[in-house]
Amino acid sequence: MSDQHQELFPASKKLFLLDGMALFYRAHFALVRSPRMTSAGLCTSGVFGMANTVMDILAREEPTHIAVAFDTSEPTQRHIDYEAYKAQRDSMPEDMAQQLPYIDQLFDAMNIVSIRMPGYEADDIIGTLAHRATNEHYQTWMVTPDKDYHQLVTDDAVVYKPGRRGDEVEILGVKEVLAKWEVERVDQVIDILGLMGDASDNIPGIPGIGPKTAQTLIAKYGSIENLIAHASELKGKQRERVEQNVEMALLSKKLVTILLDVPVKESIDSFARKSYDVEKMKALFMEMEFDSLGKKLFGKSFSSASTRAQVIREKRETEIQATLFDEPVDEKTIHDVRHTYKTITTADERASLIEELKKQPQICFDTETTGLDPRTASPLGLAFSFKSHEAYYVLCPDDIEKAREVIEEFRGVFEDESIGKIGHNLKYDLTLLKWNGFDVRGQLFDTMLAHSMKEPEMRHGLDYLAKLYLGYKPIPTKDLIGEKGPDQKNMRDVPIEKLSEYACEDADVTWQVAEALRPDIEARGVSQVCYEVECPLIPVLVDMEREGIRLDTEALAIFSKKLDVEIADLQAQIFAAAGHEFNIDSPKQLGIVLYEELEVEANPKKTATGQYSTREAELERLSSRHEIIRNVLEYRTARKLRSTYVDQLPAAVNKKTGHLHTHYSQSWTATGRIQSNDPNLQTIPVRKERGRDIRAAFVPRDDEHLILSADYSQIELRVMAELSGDPGMLDAFQSGEDIHTVTASKVYKVDIADVTREMRDKAKTVNFGIIYGISAFGLQQRLNIPRGEASELIKNYFEKYPGIQTYIDNTIAFAKEHGYVATQTGRRRYLRDINSNSRTIVATAERLAMNSPIQGTAADMLKLAMIRVHRALIEGGFQTKMVLTVHDEIVFDMLVSEQETVMPVIEEAMKSTLPMKVPIVVEMGTGKNWLEAH
Repeated sequence: MSDQHQELFPASKKLFLLDGMALFYRAHFALVRSPRMTSAGLCTSGVFGMANTVMDILAREEPTHIAVAFDTSEPTQRHIDYEAYKAQRDSMPEDMAQQLPYIDQLFDAMNIVSIRMPGYEADDIIGTLAHRATNEHYQTWMVTPDKDYHQLVTDDAVVYKPGRRGDEVEILGVKEVLAKWEVERVDQVIDILGLMGDASDNIPGIPGIGPKTAQTLIAKYGSIENLIAHASELKGKQRERVEQNVEMALLSKKLVTILLDVPVKESIDSFARKSYDVEKMKALFMEMEFDSLGKKLFGKSFSSASTRAQVIREKRETEIQATLFDEPVDEKTIHDVRHTYKTITTADERASLIEELKKQPQICFDTETTGLDPRTASPLGLAFSFKSHEAYYVLCPDDIEKAREVIEEFRGVFEDESIGKIGHNLKYDLTLLKWNGFDVRGQLFDTMLAHSMKEPEMRHGLDYLAKLYLGYKPIPTKDLIGEKGPDQKNMRDVPIEKLSEYACEDADVTWQVAEALRPDIEARGVSQVCYEVECPLIPVLVDMEREGIRLDTEALAIFSKKLDVEIADLQAQIFAAAGHEFNIDSPKQLGIVLYEELEVEANPKKTATGQYSTREAELERLSSRHEIIRNVLEYRTARKLRSTYVDQLPAAVNKKTGHLHTHYSQSWTATGRIQSNDPNLQTIPVRKERGRDIRAAFVPRDDEHLILSADYSQIELRVMAELSGDPGMLDAFQSGEDIHTVTASKVYKVDIADVTREMRDKAKTVNFGIIYGISAFGLQQRLNIPRGEASELIKNYFEKYPGIQTYIDNTIAFAKEHGYVATQTGRRRYLRDINSNSRTIVATAERLAMNSPIQGTAADMLKLAMIRVHRALIEGGFQTKMVLTVHDEIVFDMLVSEQETVMPVIEEAMKSTLPMKVPIVVEMGTGKNWLEAH
């Protein structure tokens, strides 16, 4: 126990009472910007923070007795007294709700008594126990960040506020509370709280009276009752507010008063500290993957290797190796396996190798380079293999032009359509060759992509695949160039014989891994997504990346200066409205200005940490209240656009090509959506006018070209109609009617002619919300409508589209039986939590089960469309180039003279990608920039 606390309470009976839910919220949101996640995707921030807090208390303070109290969902007397009590409070975030069962497991494993009493809140339970503890000669620490507990402080009970991010613990006794609230008696805290109200609990207080005014009034009048009695002494608006809200003020005081007489059955003696249940703690920490905490408690030997995700992976590894090996594998290295690797240095040797390569139906190849960016790296050599344990390394000269001359000799091999090409992370090798003037043709097989389709939950690095499928350990890269860091060497510095051996081994191992993978591709049902979607997409993305798109940097520079002026002007207007300067980017300072000084909202919402909410959604809701809010929103938009896009995009333009070249990742997301990065061109905003100006800076290469945008219309809804086969939805699409208007007609039970714009907008939200498993509460929040109306909309939706409900039920049932769902092309998403004992975890898995096939099929359609369009443009001899893809849209740099012929070709290729009963619509537009075309 710390010296500070020894001086405070020298007694030996030390009771710590934990406010469970408040600490849980605090722990979760402390890591909200960088949440902790398990390898299976479960958020564990709250459990981790709670474990840390409690372990720290036990070690630092050495309590003799400890317990934790939680709120329950049942209504309390406060709800009876005031129906709106806590009605505004947001529902618990989903990633928090799924952690609740583990919070209970944590306290069970720690042998700490948990108390829940329907009809009472945690602060009432703790208030009662602290009051009782005084009579039983205990000293009490109430562990909470909640200011309401300040009213409970006595000579024998203090508030213990855990530190945040390394801060010291804050302890508030009588002296500290009186100083903080500027009152004479602790019980006056109740009056201040009642007077100012609490937006987070929807306690009204007296409108227009904030914390500072409440403190001043209670310091002068002593209590709410005395303030009311002397209301005539007040002036102006303040007098009017108090006199008009007498009943509300007294009710608010009652609502904030913590009870001291709750019938808690547990005795304080039963809270005596006990040792951890070691096995339960270990099991929980393993499942949560809390390595650092586990090692802190159980020593260095603790590891989360037995977590569910790892167990699943290990089980699958065992299954795979059982089909490949007769007995457990002892990893071999290059020194244990006979092999024939040859370094090729002369023109005659290259010619001989080329003749051999041309005879093969397929070859494996790999490039060795000077760096990780294939656009700027120089080629050092080419490695080839077409038979296990045999490989060749073709040495390239240091001079880049001479290196290209060597590669030129292999052009016929690379461009031969009849020779299949195998590689690991082929996109790197194809990009390197593309930027040096060479194309690779023929059927591709990428072991990295193939394995990510076959085993999406496992790792996909070549070293791992070699170990898993071959029982082999390749030469570590660090053996050649050292560990990562400033002293790491370049591959150019590695002796030729070592580099040759390393490169040959890579090609050889990749060849063998491909041979091992192929038989199981069909068995796992992923041959179509592998052979028809992902592998053929590689050269398409390589060509798109190489082409890039022209950016009007001068226009962005002008726009940047314009934004500077607008930001300065908005800042001046905001300061003028506030009456002083402050940091607009500080949520805390902004909250004080808006809610305490300008009082734009009588009962402002607060975040879980007790800070005023200045989130965009909340400011949008209040934007009509005061011009300063509208200006703050405009200021934020302008600042974000300038920093994220306007100033950064020009810096990303390639100096040699003058174009912007993004990187595309085709297996970045579980649904198969393509991800753009360095720079990310998929998040450029278009809804607000300023964001639209950024798209206007994406322009064609010259005056002979236009930007063409081809966008799938409502593709996810059409896919849902196809997968569900619902007659009503299919009819709506086949008739050509607007689907949102048809849905509005059905759910509101009116004729189509009577559907209003508001009805259609709400129906649109329902249509897209159903795909993502939206609940009545979620719809209520999204549309700002009564819960009853939201429930009725969803009920009517499933009545009119019963096939959708059948699809959802059947898909979830399939997932529960098989552990995964799949797209039309066979892309799988495994859902290991679909049969969990936790209802909240199951609910999340069920939502993924129902929407993953829809999102994934839409993603596969776009990829297939890109492949077909790319092929059509080449076969048609068009000069129009595909340059970008964003969500469901493909963007082209179109030669104007080809417009009439190329647009129908592109449209037909996109519409006929996957045969469906539902008609596929492609919306197309052209313009002198991306904005005009979209």
